[in-house]
Amino acid sequence: MKVADAVPEFADAFDFEEFNAMQREALPVIVETDHNVVASAPTASGKTALAELAICKTLSEGGTALFIAPMRALTNEKESEWERFEDLGYSVYVVTGERDLNPRRARRADVLVMTPEKLDSATRKHDSRRYDFVTDVDCAVIDEVHLLDSERRGGVLEVTVSRLRRLCDPRFVALSATMPNVEDVAAWLDAPPEATFAFGDEYRPVDLQTGVKTYTHGENSFADKYRRLYRALDLAEPHVREDGQALVFVASRQDAVSAAAKTRDELAERDVPVGARGDYDFHQVAKELSDDRLHKAVLDGVAFHHAGLSKDDRDRIEQWFKEGKIAVLFSTSTLAWGVNLPARCVIVRDTKYHDPLEGEVDISPLDLLQMLGRAGRPGYDDVGYGWVVCDRSDADRYRRLLREGTEIESHLAADLDAHLNAEVAMGTIDDLDDVLSWLETTYYYVRAASEPAAYDFDGLRDRVRDTLESLVDRGFVEMGSDLAIESTALGRLASKYYLRLSTAEAFHALAGRDRIDADAILRTVAGAAEFHSVSARQSEADAVDAVLGSEADQLDDGPRKVLAILRASTSDSVPADLRSDAWIIRRNALRLLAALREFLARFAGPRAANLARRLEARIEHGVSRDAVSLTAVDGIGAGRARNLAAGGLSRPADVVDAGATELERAGLSAGVAERVVSAAADLPVISVDWGDVPDAVAAGDSQMCEVRVRNTGGGARVGVHVTVNGVEMHEKETYLSDVTTVPVGVFGADADELDFRVEVTFPELPIRAFVGERTVRVE
Repeated sequence: MKVADAVPEFADAFDFEEFNAMQREALPVIVETDHNVVASAPTASGKTALAELAICKTLSEGGTALFIAPMRALTNEKESEWERFEDLGYSVYVVTGERDLNPRRARRADVLVMTPEKLDSATRKHDSRRYDFVTDVDCAVIDEVHLLDSERRGGVLEVTVSRLRRLCDPRFVALSATMPNVEDVAAWLDAPPEATFAFGDEYRPVDLQTGVKTYTHGENSFADKYRRLYRALDLAEPHVREDGQALVFVASRQDAVSAAAKTRDELAERDVPVGARGDYDFHQVAKELSDDRLHKAVLDGVAFHHAGLSKDDRDRIEQWFKEGKIAVLFSTSTLAWGVNLPARCVIVRDTKYHDPLEGEVDISPLDLLQMLGRAGRPGYDDVGYGWVVCDRSDADRYRRLLREGTEIESHLAADLDAHLNAEVAMGTIDDLDDVLSWLETTYYYVRAASEPAAYDFDGLRDRVRDTLESLVDRGFVEMGSDLAIESTALGRLASKYYLRLSTAEAFHALAGRDRIDADAILRTVAGAAEFHSVSARQSEADAVDAVLGSEADQLDDGPRKVLAILRASTSDSVPADLRSDAWIIRRNALRLLAALREFLARFAGPRAANLARRLEARIEHGVSRDAVSLTAVDGIGAGRARNLAAGGLSRPADVVDAGATELERAGLSAGVAERVVSAAADLPVISVDWGDVPDAVAAGDSQMCEVRVRNTGGGARVGVHVTVNGVEMHEKETYLSDVTTVPVGVFGADADELDFRVEVTFPELPIRAFVGERTVRVE
């Protein structure tokens, strides 16, 4: 069946002219009915075309399609691929956390592309004007729906899809690699039997042969990597000698780089005929690569591919691999889910990897099967070969996986309390009946009905009731006598920031302390449940001790490592041995600090919130207490902040007072200096007018005065705190755009002097508090 005959209006949206057997079988249900569809088919069998057919039907009916991609890298890829829809007059808009959302564009888009995590965030805020577009979706395509089986991400996909069904009930088209229990996913999404497809290996364009090869595990993990590498090269070499190609998956970006370097030498020593050093034209084109290590490798027929490379470098590597110029390509798992890049031989060298937040973990079965599915080049190979290299102790487990596949389980139970809290916080659950109705919309419920013994199906409702009662007891939810439920401030904040509930409880407890200092904030973040699985390798112990000494010895090794990274980050001095994990730990800590700041603002007040905000900025920029206020100014990065602070300018107001000429003397160009001064003037510039506060008061006399707090810069939320001789007199929080007044009582007391202090803090800005002081004599 030709594309032009099936969907003539959209023929140019496809990069082929004729549908294959699998696509032809599913096409009538997708195009001619409104059924929800679930289709499982082998990797490389053409599932993407089914997604595109569903999108075409939706667009032809004037609707909006949503494509839920399993990874952020795939959202960017789809944006590029689907320029074909743009050429036909339809708008494709990618919504990810790394881009600033344009609600107007999102609202007008014909095709939206999102990850499960971003869709979760958007649906939680569906009643806001910014994210209301998610309720206008007519068809949702779930790519790689077997992501449900991911321990870390499956629950997010599950609750988000269930939520979307309650918000706008779109048509669902769920696609997956081969899965034994496709009928469970179909039951969850209400796909009828005629719209449920389980395409077997006979639909693969190239036959796939898989196997497990073992190596002997040693005591040195570094040496083990090379044992596995040599095993992988032994498997790849026969195919490479016959002009085939090998795709080797490794655990990390650095592993991809180092394995490629070693392979260049090893192939040369084995006299394997690869490389293009005699190809002058390729030699010239290869010079365009921005990574010098990659440039050297490709000339010898070897390359590496990971998300840290520039897009241009990744695109070139993919193209050269397709053209056969690269014989052996090392990659992280990202490539398994991304562009269709088949090889005659696929080898999974590393079945374990180091996760900065989880320690050493096994590669997921889904990732592994996805990787092996890349084996076999349509049009070139009759057979593809996929190998797993692992320790002997793991061999039987992987052989069983390759033989039987893996059923898709629900992982909602692991975080049931957090997900249920989120639904209550959004207002989609109002009472106990709603809770039980919500449960029945989840894959968890469907899978439990399918496997009642494994999931204790008979006790499922009681488990959910107990979870709700626990949320009430812990202060996340309030329940009335009529069993109506609503979220508390604690519950709403936990949901807003995707916190583990134990972390939210720890933040709430910190906010209730009488004294909150920087050390308490950093310790609370380091001890958050989100960091409980962080592992500290033996090689890192000395680096942690160098930062903390004997401090925090009572903490476990993982949280102690996190604390060391955060403490060192405030001065941009993270030890070399900690840097490999520092980036991801710092990124997660900044998210937690932003959440903690709002907890402190809500439950402790603006002074504590400002302290957290300044710590957040110091960790992000690596600057001192003196320089951190300057990071609030657009155009002042870490380096400029340090230089200006060293010259005596430590606040945005100081920058305004200094003017552009002074900044030019500090090394800024004229144009930059003017922009920086202008940006600083958009931030608060505070002064205190003491008004009728007298210089002296007679003993025993008293009078009430008004003090004006004036802001001549940009408006901001502020906290105003007034004390006399260290005793609190008045506190208020307000949005200050011009002037606010605070009462001051001047009482002739026993003291010789009354020391008044007005402190203005900024809970949302990293600017140090402004302090105004006035002394009144008692005569």
